[in-house]
Amino acid sequence: MEHPENSAEYAGLQVNSGVEQPSIINPYLQRKRFKRHEMTAAEMVEGIVKGDVTILSQAVTLVESVNPAHQAKAQEVINKCLPYSGNSIRVGISGVPGAGKSTSIDAFGIHVLKEKGGKLAVLAIDPSSERSKGSILGDKTRMEKLSVHPDSFIRPSPTAGSLGGVARKTRETIILCEAAGFDKIFVETVGVGQSETACHSMVDFFLLIQLAGTGDELQGIKRGIMEISDGIVINKCDGENVDKCQMAATNFRNALHFFPMPESGWLPKVLCYSGFFGIGIKEIWDMVYQYIDFVKANGYFDYRRNEQSKYWMYETINEHLRMNFYNNPIIQQKLEAAERTVLAGEQTSFTAAQSLLDEYYNDLENLEKSRTI
Repeated sequence: MEHPENSAEYAGLQVNSGVEQPSIINPYLQRKRFKRHEMTAAEMVEGIVKGDVTILSQAVTLVESVNPAHQAKAQEVINKCLPYSGNSIRVGISGVPGAGKSTSIDAFGIHVLKEKGGKLAVLAIDPSSERSKGSILGDKTRMEKLSVHPDSFIRPSPTAGSLGGVARKTRETIILCEAAGFDKIFVETVGVGQSETACHSMVDFFLLIQLAGTGDELQGIKRGIMEISDGIVINKCDGENVDKCQMAATNFRNALHFFPMPESGWLPKVLCYSGFFGIGIKEIWDMVYQYIDFVKANGYFDYRRNEQSKYWMYETINEHLRMNFYNNPIIQQKLEAAERTVLAGEQTSFTAAQSLLDEYYNDLENLEKSRTI
């Protein structure tokens, strides 16, 4: 734009247009695209066995992926890691929201690493939003001491719609962590109440964290999570809350007598502690290791591991059948039409589901006939 000072009325004044500003980008810079090296399954397994937590984290991310190509590679990694797994103590930790699970795990982990040595992996399961499908994954921030410990590995994972208090891929993640040399594994559930039986099917010891004043004796004798617990601990037993915790412990001990004796032959113990102040932590872990020694001596430890392997075989079959059903192109075409008929009241939900299943079975039969011809 021409300066107005250069007009005829300003005859004695001359203003130059100035120097053109150079580009902020260096023209001599040769930009190169750095492509990240994608590790093979063998390279990933080698890094995991050496204890590389970065590669371990990448492998866990691969296992949690829903991409079919990633799943095939993840299964190869898991199969190659399987011979190195099984040499750990798996502890499931559950409790109502606000019971102090993350704070307790921080205190538990520091105590175990100090007393027993070795390496500890914490698999923290965070609930996913039903609306946005996202998760905060912030449990690690509440484990201040454990998160900076050189012998610990903390991995938050979303439930992603999975029921039972744990993520779908937690079982496979345990195998990877064991192959990486972690001899102690904590599985922290989302804390949903009395339905966390899935966590019980992947751990050796199931620890239930309770609070004082959460209900009367009737709550204590309800079936569900109380029935599958191997140990019950009451948190926040400090200050003026000590008497309430002791009273709650007595109620829980009385309630346990209404349950049949567990298959392990171990009668669950009830202890009080304070995760924040670190009171009673040693007694809890003496109980855990006493239980492990007890079930290893009577053979229940190996029996439970075998039963868990069978359980997860059937769970994997169910998951693959479900995915195959919804990824079937014929079903994908007919699902929307079936939804409209149900919403219009033309047929019930059960009839629509049965018709979709019949279509699915017919498609499988036709596919099988085409292969045999």
